[in-house]
Amino acid sequence: MNILLTSVTGQVGWELQQTLMSLGEVISVGRGASHPMQMDLAQPDSIRSVIREVKPDLIVNPAAYTAVDKAESEAELAMAINGIAPGIIAEEALKLGAGIIHYSTDYVFDGKSHIPYTESDEPNPQNVYGKSKLAGEQAIQAVGAPHLILRTSWVYGLRGKNFLLTMLKLAREREEIRVVDDQIGAPTWSRMIAEATAQILSQAEGNVSDFLVDKGGLYHLTASGQTSWYGFAKAIFEHDTGERRMQRLVAIPSEQYLTPAKRPSYSLLNGQKLFNSFELTMSEWERCLEQAFNSNK
Repeated sequence: MNILLTSVTGQVGWELQQTLMSLGEVISVGRGASHPMQMDLAQPDSIRSVIREVKPDLIVNPAAYTAVDKAESEAELAMAINGIAPGIIAEEALKLGAGIIHYSTDYVFDGKSHIPYTESDEPNPQNVYGKSKLAGEQAIQAVGAPHLILRTSWVYGLRGKNFLLTMLKLAREREEIRVVDDQIGAPTWSRMIAEATAQILSQAEGNVSDFLVDKGGLYHLTASGQTSWYGFAKAIFEHDTGERRMQRLVAIPSEQYLTPAKRPSYSLLNGQKLFNSFELTMSEWERCLEQAFNSNK
């Protein structure tokens, strides 16, 4: 199987490059002069030309505009990458008879629920990032190419830009760190997302497109359990053994930490459909965090 991976620079893309190797030949694209094959997701012609050159059996698209606050002032760029590009990828996949795997976010929901969101719950994104990611989901679904859309949440890893790395950096610089304690979600390790993707694909017997026609669609994929950003930060510092200046970690309400983008106060995703279809049980977020720290030793 020829697999085209649209990004290896992000935290999920880097992990996918490792986990997908056992399933076929992984052809990755990147940005910058150092990468032999480049694709600009903000440029439709760039997307089409790369896919037509590679002619993959499967396109895996972890590439995204993920700067949630910055997206409020760069709505056009966020929509180009998150909203429009996935539809173009799906159009090219359909022409080739290829499948597409795409990643989305818990931020498609407004956070007004008090029970974990299912795939059939109505999205109502509250920020530009969430709106752009929902547009990408809808674009793929509208094209009708064989697809798997995996919504995840609070993604972190030991590379890229994420909450875990931000906390470790701030702990070296500040005596006090104040973290929001009234937004609830499930921190999800980037490697777990990549490994789950590979486990799903390993169940395809024969043609991957046929498999996605049969069992594809929209799924929720996150670590199990729940916490707040403060609870996540507290757990990070329990595992971090490095030198730090931080003396105090303080829990605060969201109104004391105003950001350009509004975040949902509750964004837990129900993973039952994923288990029913693929028999995948996701580990508790605390266990994954421990594994992430141990993987760096």
